[in-house]
Amino acid sequence: MTTLTEAPPRAGRLAAGAAAVTVVLWASSFVAIRHLGTEISAGALSLARLGLGSIFLGALLVKRSRPAVRRWPTQRDWLPLIACGVLWFGVYNLALNEAERRLDAGTAAMLVHIAPLLIAVLAGVGLGEGFPRQLVIGGLVAFAGIVVIGTSTSSGRTETWGVVLCVVAAISYAVGVVTQKPLLSRLPAAEVTWLACTIGAVVCLPFAPTLVDEVSSADAGTIWWIVYLAAFPTALGFTTWAFALRRTSAGRMGVTVYAVPVVAIVLGWLLLGETPTVLALAGGALCLAGVAISRRRTA
Repeated sequence: MTTLTEAPPRAGRLAAGAAAVTVVLWASSFVAIRHLGTEISAGALSLARLGLGSIFLGALLVKRSRPAVRRWPTQRDWLPLIACGVLWFGVYNLALNEAERRLDAGTAAMLVHIAPLLIAVLAGVGLGEGFPRQLVIGGLVAFAGIVVIGTSTSSGRTETWGVVLCVVAAISYAVGVVTQKPLLSRLPAAEVTWLACTIGAVVCLPFAPTLVDEVSSADAGTIWWIVYLAAFPTALGFTTWAFALRRTSAGRMGVTVYAVPVVAIVLGWLLLGETPTVLALAGGALCLAGVAISRRRTA
């Protein structure tokens, strides 16, 4: 019998394709956030992204699914669903948007993608998987990378607060994955993503007055970037992520998103003309190496 983590070849190819789309879209989000950070504040951008994303996801849900096959969450589903929405969609966006006002897109992407290591730690604590030697070694290597990145950005200045915010975003990301995974075995991926995005938008509602003020004076290019961020990295990107996660393991998806910082650095160079410093790149390499070590299977 085939399981979700042992998908047949066609399902495996579909999951791989969905994961690749997610990587490109999520990488582009770091560039979009960095660009928008000069005109739109962190809270207002979070509300705009999640509010529009909820609308787009809701429209896709209505169009693609029949009312007879939709499943409303049960009582046991709501706690992990709220945790996913508040942390991964709400806190993650707020922390990342504020961080990218201090750090370039590539550096922020490298820091956030210590999340797969944090997922392994959470699994060790919450799921009884323990702490293998490679996890401990990987954690130390990744922590060294964070320290190195914290000493330098693309402007050559120390931005400790930006690094701290990226780590907060990574923690929120990790908890979101851990809480989302079991939901996908009981609920449609599109529904889980829409509900979590809507919950995140509700968390950001206090920033509504600021959003109205800032958007009213924004130019057309800024509005377009906001719409792009909501429609593609958010609505489409999180849907393709959930699609792929439902058909493979969280660990394998964690490995896949290692490519996001690389793509983000390339896009940041092409679209924004910025690259991390050599020291930040070295720190990012340490972070990703630490995550890779933590995920390596022992014989």
